[in-house]
Amino acid sequence: MLRSISAYVIIIAAFLSLTLFSSSTDEEKARQPRQSLSDKAILPQTIKSIPIDKAFSFAGEKVPVDNFDVYERLDRELLRNAYYHSSTVMSLKRSKRFFPVIENILAENGVPEDFKFLAVAESDLSNAVSPAGAKGVWQFLKNTGKAFDLEINHEVDERYHLEQSTQAACNYLKQLKNKFGSWTLAAAAYNMGETKLKREMNVQRMDNYFDLNLNQETSRYVFRILALKEIMSNPKDYGFMIEENEKYAVLDNFKTIDISEGVANWGDFAKEHGTTYRMLKVYNPWLISSSLTNKSKKTYKIRIPI
Repeated sequence: MLRSISAYVIIIAAFLSLTLFSSSTDEEKARQPRQSLSDKAILPQTIKSIPIDKAFSFAGEKVPVDNFDVYERLDRELLRNAYYHSSTVMSLKRSKRFFPVIENILAENGVPEDFKFLAVAESDLSNAVSPAGAKGVWQFLKNTGKAFDLEINHEVDERYHLEQSTQAACNYLKQLKNKFGSWTLAAAAYNMGETKLKREMNVQRMDNYFDLNLNQETSRYVFRILALKEIMSNPKDYGFMIEENEKYAVLDNFKTIDISEGVANWGDFAKEHGTTYRMLKVYNPWLISSSLTNKSKKTYKIRIPI
């Protein structure tokens, strides 16, 4: 009996001690300063606004950032692309492979180098396919591509041929520049179509891109190009620490074979020349079928990796 009473007293004492301790702990917590939300951040990071405190230009044409509307439209695209990490990183990585080829062809045709960033805006420097059916780095629609001498059929699609499509883009952009009088308007017309742009200019009695009230995509288009130019020209200023050896190398390790006959199977052709079907398509993405009829006996230059 005495043992039972002793055990009961011990339990009661332990309970009272625990209660007093908990109360003391709660009072101590109450006296401590509360943690701010930033102290408990799930994803600690620094997000900053981007200062627009310098002159901007596109293809040698001044951007009037002193206009509040122009300032805010540029600000939007700078923020979007600076914080759109995966897309911007991939474009930076691909730039080493694609820009040298694009730059040379632009220079040969007298088209400002800034237009290489139009290709980034169009496709992220990839052989993309849009919902409307535009294809390749320069995103040519079928009819437009054919109008500028690109071969497009069920076996060959030169919208995927970097050199050929870049030449076609140069021809198209120069035509647009001659029609609209400025490279900025040429870029806008490249995006929305020359007929639609001309109609808006006539309705609005305005011949300056920055003062035109256009559809949302085209209204943002040149600003996106400007933002990509700024970020990709100064990547480390925007936190993109991509080392040169991390970028994708130029695919210049190939030999060229001229063919003017049909090819029954590109897989057999690849094996005969010491490569694989996959690598043949990587180096010649414009070959879109498993074979080539070539009834016209046209000469094609096929790249074989070595």
